[in-house]
Order: sequence, then C-alpha cells, then structure tokens
Amino acid sequence: MPKLHIKVDPDLCIGAASCVTIAPETFQLNEENKASVFDHGREPTPRTYERVIEVTEEEKENLVLAAQSCPTLAISIFDEAGTQLFPDL
Repeated sequence: MPKLHIKVDPDLCIGAASCVTIAPETFQLNEENKASVFDHGREPTPRTYERVIEVTEEEKENLVLAAQSCPTLAISIFDEAGTQLFPDL
C-alpha cells in the first residue's frame, strides 16, 4: 500500500473542519480547533500536525479531496518519493 506524508500548517488552519467532514478517520480538530492528523482513527499524540500513513488508492483520493476542501490550503500531501501531490506547486 502506498504511504502518504500528510502535514497540517496550524498557522493556516482556521478550524473550518471541511477535512474532518470528508476524512474523519484522518483529521480531527484538537483542543485549539486545529486539524490534527490521525492514522485511521488511532489516537495521535496531542497536536500531531504531521504523520506518514499507509493508505489504499481510494483513501489516497479521499485525502486529496479533504486537502482540496480546506479554504486556507493548510493541508499538504506528499507521496513516498516526497513529491507534493497537493497543493500543486
């Protein structure tokens, strides 16, 4: 299964929670109303804004959709080779 490196910039995150709506197994708002990154719903350490997770192709597509839904482009997604999948450069 492919691995994705997911990063949330807490300075850009405004807590809109669109990512949570699309991918609740990966994104949840923390106590500061910022998106934290989970690994398939497993409890992250507090304020985990960056994580590498294994995903299926369907999950990969869904995570890119979640990142695209962010109004402030606070979510970046990279593939195993380090190529940025979103946002497009």
